[in-house]
Amino acid sequence: MRMGKTAVISGASSGIGRAVCEALLRQGYAVVGLARDFAKFPCRHPDFTAHSVDLSDLVSLPARLKRVAETCADAEALICCAGRGQFGHLEEFSYEQIRELIDLNFTAQAYLARTFLPHMKRAGRGDLLFMGSEAGLRGSRRGSVYCASKFALRGFAQALREECAASGIRVTIINPGMVLTPFFDDLDFGPGPEPANYVLPEDIADLVTSILSTRSGTVFDEVDVSPLKRVVDFRKKRGKE
Repeated sequence: MRMGKTAVISGASSGIGRAVCEALLRQGYAVVGLARDFAKFPCRHPDFTAHSVDLSDLVSLPARLKRVAETCADAEALICCAGRGQFGHLEEFSYEQIRELIDLNFTAQAYLARTFLPHMKRAGRGDLLFMGSEAGLRGSRRGSVYCASKFALRGFAQALREECAASGIRVTIINPGMVLTPFFDDLDFGPGPEPANYVLPEDIADLVTSILSTRSGTVFDEVDVSPLKRVVDFRKKRGKE
């Protein structure tokens, strides 16, 4: 167990990011959480620090991240969990919607890594963990833009893996299948209702803690995580049923 460490987690207010925050706090980490709104996660743990950051605002994001990094320059782990889903045929997307999805799911993640990586390199150690998707492994119908954003993130992580090894930095991308989180609340599909039809965010959090606790000379380059039975429930928006 790696005690007394500091981890920075994006998307920290819900879903996988929240589960990772809670798991690492239990492991003795100091956690710096980044999210647009923490209203649904009013964590008062003494080792948790929340920073309200809008990762979709790329104009102000570099300066905002720089200020955050100044408060936790000793962070040894950056875990990028923020992202969202939007699906449909390409012509159903506006040009702005295409840009916004790519900006959040890929470009903002690159900005995060660009901010914290130099600090880790100077320390000669660190972990970069990206939350990819099974959509980054193969293209799918109505997923052209979302898949592209996750393919980009996967290629980015693979390239960083090669760039950073000599500096003592480990780079991992986790590619989950359907995880039971609010990700699906505004979509017209989701995982089936049986426990074998979905992955829990706590499952991913357990995986993250295992990766971080592995000896520094071992790297989990890429981990695919799937429910035992792949069942997709096509229906109207969950929140309106």
